[in-house]
Amino acid sequence: MITLNSLKPNNGSRKKKLRKGRGIAAGQGASCGFGMRGQKSRSGRPTRPGFEGGQMPLYRRVPKLKHFQIINQKIFSIINLSKLNEFKENDIVNIDSLVKKGLLFKPKYPLKVLGNGEIKVKLKVEAHAFTKAAKEKIESLGGSCEIIN
Repeated sequence: MITLNSLKPNNGSRKKKLRKGRGIAAGQGASCGFGMRGQKSRSGRPTRPGFEGGQMPLYRRVPKLKHFQIINQKIFSIINLSKLNEFKENDIVNIDSLVKKGLLFKPKYPLKVLGNGEIKVKLKVEAHAFTKAAKEKIESLGGSCEIIN
């Protein structure tokens, strides 16, 4: 039967604390295993975390996240849906027709249609990419979205 006065920890689970600096016989006398002199023998933490002896530390040599370039970034010529209201019903909208209307000036990049604003005419839009909102708004009026490569 176990009673409160008979409770004790398992053998080996509680280890006696090593008492440093208590003479030669204690095993860790005088300098407590830290050697004779120098920065690492002093009290307190020897150096701060990441310190490399005065050399520029790694966390300062590595570039930070803000100006990393996106590898293989896709750049688009963009147009909002609100601008497409200048077209007539059932017109075909592509890069060439946008340049003719004066809505795109330098079609250097592939065309992406963004869903900002409302569209009031049914159009057949040919672009390299559409946002989800733009595609839904064009198709809700009965228009079509064609992705070209």
